[in-house]
Amino acid sequence: MGRFIFIIITIIVLVLGGIFLYKFYFVFGRGVKAGELNYFVEKGYVFKTYEGKLIQSGYKGRTAGTIQSNEFQFSVADERIAQQLMTASGKTVELHYKEYLGALPWRGYSPFIVDSVISVRDASGKDLP
Repeated sequence: MGRFIFIIITIIVLVLGGIFLYKFYFVFGRGVKAGELNYFVEKGYVFKTYEGKLIQSGYKGRTAGTIQSNEFQFSVADERIAQQLMTASGKTVELHYKEYLGALPWRGYSPFIVDSVISVRDASGKDLP
């Protein structure tokens, strides 16, 4: 009887571990977003994470008859990328991101994690280093 319970508990732990890995570590999608970097901050009480918001061109309403700008909220886990974005507020940026099915507190508040900065342009459209 004890061996049967051990096997059942092992199967349950493995299934729950697989679900956790799938939800939080499986890359659901990859993509590129471009727009004006509205803000980029480091925040958090226990886990300090980098969070940002990109304002994309165009307007789209969430409900019929409304107008709203397109916003892309994201997190950054890499310190080097975070330092690049800290100096790019108000500039037009192109960001490559990975989308996960869920957010982890030590990775950020958003399921969208930026993993590279493709380009940074100033208001005149000139590329910056």
